[in-house]
Amino acid sequence: MKIVFMGTPDFAVPALEALIRGGHEVAAAVTQPDRPKGRGKAVLMPPVKETALQHGIPVLQPEKIRKDEAFYEALCALKPDAIVVAAFGQILPERILSLPRYGCVNIHASLLPRYRGAAPIQWAVINGDEVTGVTTMMMDEGLDTGDILETLPVRIAPDETGGSLFERLSKAGGELILSTLEKLEEGTIERKKQPSEGAVYARMLDKSMGQIDWNLDAASIERLVRGLNPWPSAYTFYEGKTLKIWGSAVAVPSKAPQPGQEAGQVTEVRKDCFFVQTGDGILEIRELQPEGKKRMDAGAFLRGYPVRPGLIFAGPPKKA
Repeated sequence: MKIVFMGTPDFAVPALEALIRGGHEVAAAVTQPDRPKGRGKAVLMPPVKETALQHGIPVLQPEKIRKDEAFYEALCALKPDAIVVAAFGQILPERILSLPRYGCVNIHASLLPRYRGAAPIQWAVINGDEVTGVTTMMMDEGLDTGDILETLPVRIAPDETGGSLFERLSKAGGELILSTLEKLEEGTIERKKQPSEGAVYARMLDKSMGQIDWNLDAASIERLVRGLNPWPSAYTFYEGKTLKIWGSAVAVPSKAPQPGQEAGQVTEVRKDCFFVQTGDGILEIRELQPEGKKRMDAGAFLRGYPVRPGLIFAGPPKKA
């Protein structure tokens, strides 16, 4: 098939590479404009652009796809058989959705209709799902509401992080899109309407949701730590400064909590870890990152910071 590929972040790269390996003609890669990133604000290319240029694929970067007439004319001139979309970052208008003869196919990182929206990977970990996966769907003007084409389930490991699941699902998406395109071309694909029952919206992540509420149960906090790894990360406050928590476990410590201990209070300190009371259960802290420092295991942290039983991890310092 003659394909126009639309995608932006690392998640989309395995799908683009799969299309190239699969022998499809990728006529163009459409991605978001280059943006300044990091402390130095250096202008960086999106990962999809980097990959496309490595393979000699033309790149188009419309600022606003709905209003860019020059882009639409260029797309029409390409006459693609299908448009494949993976984490592009802009909503496609109807005139683009209806342009290719096989339609616009989206690769979505969940088993739809569960986790429509921007952050399906992280929410699957945070909510404690045992299985997620990828879905190829025929795009419509709704938000991940189009007909389901194929699904590929992926089991979530007990120690899964948002980052590790991101990598696994991106590779699974690359596998699935080749199967879907083959069946579309053969006319053997079965389109399934998404049921309204079971539809869940995976809202976008922001840094504020990483602040740990120690009144939650230990299992929920442990999943939050994993789900928000590597971004935006879970955190608490120690001596008025941000303390990121990178590694934790629901634990049964050697010392039972004493009456009157508060949620967020350190109950026990060992050489290589320490324990914090939650609203229900105890959380073992294994890896941290003090503000302005590198990530370190709990043993290294304890050698440099005076953590003792009774310490309470409080909220941010109040503004004057």
